Amino acid sequence: MKSLSIEPITRFRATVRPPGSKSLTNRVLLLAALAEGESILRGPLLADDSRRMLDALERLGFAPQHVEEEDRIVIRGRGGSIPARTAELNLGNAGTAYRFLTAACCLGTSRDATRREGQYILDGIERMRQRPIGQLVDPLRSIGGDVEYLGQSGFPPLRVKGSALRNADLLMAPTLSSQYLSALLQIGPYCENGLTLRFNGPVTSRPYVEMTLATMERFGGQVEVDPNFTRIHVKPGTYRGTEYDIEPDASNASYFLAAAAVIPGSRCTIEGLGKGSVQGDVGFADVLQQMGAGMLYGRDFITVIGPPEGEALRGIDIDLNHMPDMAQTLAAVALFARGPTTIRNIGNLRVKETDRLAALQNELTKLGASVDVEGDDLYIEPPDGPLKPGAIDTYNDHRMAMSFAVVGLRSRGVVINDPACVEKTFPEFFEYLDLLRKHPA
Repeated sequence: MKSLSIEPITRFRATVRPPGSKSLTNRVLLLAALAEGESILRGPLLADDSRRMLDALERLGFAPQHVEEEDRIVIRGRGGSIPARTAELNLGNAGTAYRFLTAACCLGTSRDATRREGQYILDGIERMRQRPIGQLVDPLRSIGGDVEYLGQSGFPPLRVKGSALRNADLLMAPTLSSQYLSALLQIGPYCENGLTLRFNGPVTSRPYVEMTLATMERFGGQVEVDPNFTRIHVKPGTYRGTEYDIEPDASNASYFLAAAAVIPGSRCTIEGLGKGSVQGDVGFADVLQQMGAGMLYGRDFITVIGPPEGEALRGIDIDLNHMPDMAQTLAAVALFARGPTTIRNIGNLRVKETDRLAALQNELTKLGASVDVEGDDLYIEPPDGPLKPGAIDTYNDHRMAMSFAVVGLRSRGVVINDPACVEKTFPEFFEYLDLLRKHPA
């Protein structure tokens, strides 16, 4: 399907449980492979990003088993050793998988930390070759990692050879992506003396780093974190196989919460996410509350309630560096708010699946908004009257498609080009979106 027209809906009252978290799925898949013994992972996301990780683990010799009827994946880890001596990995545009596996492949085939072998090629689509990787490669090299650029310096593709990882005490400047930090932390137990990261400035997308630490601890990793989050020490050791229930994806839940916020009189509850979540993006519900939506927040649920008929949300000025994946969802909501919305400190959107700042400026403008990008900040002034109809280009970016689909639920004439790009993280997204139509309030 080349395009999909989104039809507006009236107010609704629905309960939704999205598929498992992409961020958690790719973390626990890797940790299970690095652990000693068997792990059972329940409720994994099966989308392009996680399938890329599964395929890579298969090529690396871990033989993950998907038990479809029980919605679980079983992996027997090798205690920090990679079974295959050589492998070529095509990670598509799965940035999480690419970065995590770049670090993991440094561990090579030997369980002896002083003698590592193995050689691995990591590549992806053309967009992946445009996404910088130097802020991960440089620290890996500084602790003994053997990583070689096969094309332009600072960018994929890479050749990674197994090597002994020592002297793992790193001073880290602010990075473009928290995934570089997570990639380093996850291999920390298998460095000869563990791994210490010291931060010379703020930590980008800190909730994702905290998610990484929480999953590491679930697999038996021992982590010490400075109270001010200026230092993290990972003790040497071995992850242990475990059973892990994967939460619904908080990022993907945001679109349904946003729909409730922009359609007056609507109400949406997300099951399986709440105060107990390890995903920082559950905080998007708080952002909607700041804009004037109602919110209920329990241990394992979140409910957002749209304003009454005749009332509107209000624009806000907010720093979203801690959850940049929510910037596109917030931009969609901002179109229906009274007054401007400024989303600050989101410069890392330029190196995502596309340059999301440029993409947002292009597509929001099509609908009649006034949009400026100043440095790392995005300024959105909604139009005085109704939005213009428009065909939204998605730039092969799943979050562009899902965010602007929310716009189409409220405003007539929105068409999503290349809707299949949602395969990256949420193949059934449009089917889930139709559930809202089936539950009128």
